[in-house]
Amino acid sequence: MKGFFSNLRGDTFGGLTAGIVALPLALAFGVSSGLGPSAGLYGAIFISFFAALFGGTNTQISGPTAPMTAVSMLVIAGLIGANNGDVEKALPAILTVFLLAGLIQIGLGAIGIGKYIRYIPYPVVSGFMTAIGVMILITQILPALGYYPKDDKAYVETFKPQAEEVILDKILIDEAGEGILVLEDFRETIRRAEKITDDEIYLEAEALANSRASGVLGSIRSLPRAIKSISYLELILCLMTIVIIYGFKKITTAVPSTLVALLIVSGAAYGLGLDYRPIEKIPSGFPVPNLSIITNFNLDTIFPYFFTALSLSFLGAIDSLLTSVVADNMTKTKHNPTKELIGQGIGNSIAAIFGGIPGAGATIRTVVNINAGGKTRLSGMIAGVLLLIVLLALGPIASQIPAAVLAGILITVGIGVMDYKGLKAIPSMPKIEVIIMIIVLVLSVFWDLVYAVGIGLVLASLAFMKKMGDVTVMESRIESLNGFENRMLEKPWKDEINFPTELKEEIFVKHLNGPLFFGSNNELQELANQIPETASHVILRMDRVPYMDQSGVYTLEEIILGLEQKNIKTQIVGIQKQPMYIIKSIHIIPDLVPEERVFEDFDSCMTYLIEVVEDRVTSLK
Repeated sequence: MKGFFSNLRGDTFGGLTAGIVALPLALAFGVSSGLGPSAGLYGAIFISFFAALFGGTNTQISGPTAPMTAVSMLVIAGLIGANNGDVEKALPAILTVFLLAGLIQIGLGAIGIGKYIRYIPYPVVSGFMTAIGVMILITQILPALGYYPKDDKAYVETFKPQAEEVILDKILIDEAGEGILVLEDFRETIRRAEKITDDEIYLEAEALANSRASGVLGSIRSLPRAIKSISYLELILCLMTIVIIYGFKKITTAVPSTLVALLIVSGAAYGLGLDYRPIEKIPSGFPVPNLSIITNFNLDTIFPYFFTALSLSFLGAIDSLLTSVVADNMTKTKHNPTKELIGQGIGNSIAAIFGGIPGAGATIRTVVNINAGGKTRLSGMIAGVLLLIVLLALGPIASQIPAAVLAGILITVGIGVMDYKGLKAIPSMPKIEVIIMIIVLVLSVFWDLVYAVGIGLVLASLAFMKKMGDVTVMESRIESLNGFENRMLEKPWKDEINFPTELKEEIFVKHLNGPLFFGSNNELQELANQIPETASHVILRMDRVPYMDQSGVYTLEEIILGLEQKNIKTQIVGIQKQPMYIIKSIHIIPDLVPEERVFEDFDSCMTYLIEVVEDRVTSLK
């Protein structure tokens, strides 16, 4: 317990700051999911608290994220559609899928699956993240324009015939359940149908219209009607939110610009008495468990969504562990992937029971926490408690936030979540990696996120196997990548036998053997830890590296950056054609490693280094 409270002041500031950043995002993700702002807030409260309590990354701040919300949105839309647009009827099944995802995540952690997350190729991750951004942008066009399909009476009227069919189907299903033979007693069917009111038909038509206009394709289909009936007030509120979010960052980053935009625009709209559309009402009081998960459990309803729950759990694992790596780099610590997945699973499971949407480790919130002084798990727990206090004390006030403001916040999230690093690298990436990234991007946006990632993984694996087969044919003597072992265990190459003993403390030689690809990133990252403090120069022998993919080159870039920050200069020897091309394409050469430190052979490199090291020793004397 003493260690738990060893950084109470820093953890308090970190947790409070991260909680403030999380508030508008939680509300926005809840609205985007289709379950309303309270679902986003409940998810942020319970995931943040319990993932921190049981997780394996001390500074991690968890909650609803853009990727998790995008997949959750598909689950919610599918189950609501299966229940004829009735959210209350679909809710038990929705939350059960989320609970199942959390339980699977606990299982993934228990079997140690976390250490295999690094094997996901960069083009798949890049295409997926960019697709998430595109999906958020497209689905927020309608609320940004102030258009809500169920409020468009002319549009809803077109669904009345279909609504009558749905209602009749319900009557027939009810009669079948009661053992009534319709053909023998059709008068009972007519009697029940005559009791259906116009209001009931219209409500059903509203649900169908809303369902038809949901998602990416629905938003595109509804865009012409939205433009014709645009609400300029809602559009102005949305644009003001976006301008403040980006503009305030240029003034200061000490205060979250998202929160500033939320308070200013919402306060102005409410204070001026503008006729805007508020978000759904946020229930007051402490969240209560949704026992309908148990009482209304139906295996037949849940079974088709098992693989979606599995994909949610894997996505949450990837999202969280990538953020854990960022936290490790900032705090110079090492997270526990097994505990982290178990903690995330517990958080998501509890959030589902209380009606919250699933989430994962959130990079921005984690970085904010660390920068504000957070160092232990207490910071994440404090962030969750702060959001609970906001719910209990400010729920009715938060219910007055304009829906257009949250649309503006989500638009900036969509813009920010896209992988611009991968997009900029397209001209220099191998064609097959570009194709995989685009396939994942297009299929994710217009078809299905889960299947898109699966297809991307299969394509990446096939492409990799083909490339390795080609390399094996051309380079019969190439060894497999065996990591960066202790220098004393490495056998010197022939041209290194006469390595000057007087320079062994200054110059460190590392051999890279075989292709550098997405599966070797972890071994590559161990390089920085193997360099002794006495070293001032590192020679990377790349004579036996025939191929590098995008993941490998970005990892190498991070390693060289880390060495440069320690004032350790990197020399590259014997680099082959393909690795040279991809390294130059992202400007590792000459920005990080100047041309004069790139050599064709080891002898010319040593001639250069002997002179440099002797000059350095002389200057020190």
